[in-house]
Amino acid sequence: MSIKPLNVVLVEDDEVDAMNVRRAFERAKIQAPLFRAGDGVEALDLLRSPSTPTARRLVLLDLNLPRMNGIEFLRELRADEGLRKTPVVVLTTSDDEGDKEDAFDLFVAGYLLKPVTFGSFVDLMANLDRYWTHAEMP
Repeated sequence: MSIKPLNVVLVEDDEVDAMNVRRAFERAKIQAPLFRAGDGVEALDLLRSPSTPTARRLVLLDLNLPRMNGIEFLRELRADEGLRKTPVVVLTTSDDEGDKEDAFDLFVAGYLLKPVTFGSFVDLMANLDRYWTHAEMP
């Protein structure tokens, strides 16, 4: 079985959280290019940009974002014919049942709570990478 690299779009407004994702990728030796947007508006622009790879693209989405939050982003993404099949995994601190229901109603591929310890976060990112590098994607 061949490993297929990902192109990861991180939608995260918090600099420390974004840095932790980058550090976790490095620690887990995840080779996926990481593209970052600070909110839903920037993420849509990034996903629509011809300079952003379209092959094997995965969005890691925080829900608590300025301008356009994660749920609003998902609504826009799913309404866009060219982007609607893009797999999205929510990566958030929100354990709110309403947020979970809204996210799954908008066809997220997963809903992950950000772990408290960095070691657990590295493990989570490594597991996510293992799954998605072997998964078939549109």
